[in-house]
Amino acid sequence: MPSLDAADTEMSDAPVSISAAAKGKGRAPADSEAAAADPVDLLPWVEKYRPATLSDLVSHKDITATVERFIEANRLPHLLFYGPPGTGKTSTILAMARRIYGDGFRNNVLELNASDDRGIEVVREQIKSFASTKNVFSNSGGFKLIVLDEADAMTTAAQSALRRVIEQYTRNVRFCIICNYVNKIIPAIQSRCTRFRFNPLELDQVEDRLNHVIDHEGCNVTQDGKEALIKLSKGDMRRALNVLQACHAAYDRIDESAVYNCTGNPHPSDIEDIVNSMMNDDFSTSYNRVSALKTSKGMALADMVNGIYDFLMTVKLPAQSRIYLLDQLGQIEHRLSTGGSERIQLSALLGATKIAVQLSEKDAAKK
Repeated sequence: MPSLDAADTEMSDAPVSISAAAKGKGRAPADSEAAAADPVDLLPWVEKYRPATLSDLVSHKDITATVERFIEANRLPHLLFYGPPGTGKTSTILAMARRIYGDGFRNNVLELNASDDRGIEVVREQIKSFASTKNVFSNSGGFKLIVLDEADAMTTAAQSALRRVIEQYTRNVRFCIICNYVNKIIPAIQSRCTRFRFNPLELDQVEDRLNHVIDHEGCNVTQDGKEALIKLSKGDMRRALNVLQACHAAYDRIDESAVYNCTGNPHPSDIEDIVNSMMNDDFSTSYNRVSALKTSKGMALADMVNGIYDFLMTVKLPAQSRIYLLDQLGQIEHRLSTGGSERIQLSALLGATKIAVQLSEKDAAKK
């Protein structure tokens, strides 16, 4: 009997050791240590290279200088930052919080964005409970920060409830409201805040920051690739960094074609071919050629319209033709945004181009 028990024990132990080895439990600590060795490298570049201080921000120096003076005088008002995406609104708020509270700023900041439920109940409960307590052991004057990112997504009822909270708890907290469209913030909240507009970044500012990231990450970027990145960013730093990171992961050498292929935007040479065909070929030939190019390259008509608009800015056209064609491009883009048929709208685009060519010919005949 004892020998059978020993055998049973040995047999029962064997699968356990095999399963542990099969699951790779012996390698898990090494993997976790390697992953934890440098967690910064795992971050998206947008977060990895987010400015940590107000002096690191590459644009809107007038706004950052004003905020600095508010902080130094310990007279920070409620703030309303508005403007297009990727222009540094959230980065400025976080850098300001780090400037006031130091590295432990998260303990003094309540941050809510559009992914959080921010209905009237959240205003009455979560925001009100945070605002009703004062930070006694703080060198910042005792106030805390409530950051409402993408506040234009808040309901009107929630904004109406918020305006009373802003007045009632000013001694304890400062509200920092961030939005893209200031007209979606009710006037009562706008009047209680100091407003700052964040314009799209200048292209040279985008280029300076891109050069910094390219040098640190060792990206192989050609000059035309960098120009394409800057052009497609349209002053949005977040978009520029996301496209650069995607291209770096997909291509060893980032040139103009790589950038356009990675983003799905029509290449300028394809747009030039499309416009030349619409202006010079007959209607049927041009329609078939543009449709075939659109299918083979996987282009959306809305992207083509945007590309044609940019191309028309570089082409010399009579004033009447240019005005007519730009007006038609705007109408086609609107109809596409409301669910119009791409096939019908492509025909409308061709027809508008043919009429613009006829107007140009009439203008030339008069001269």
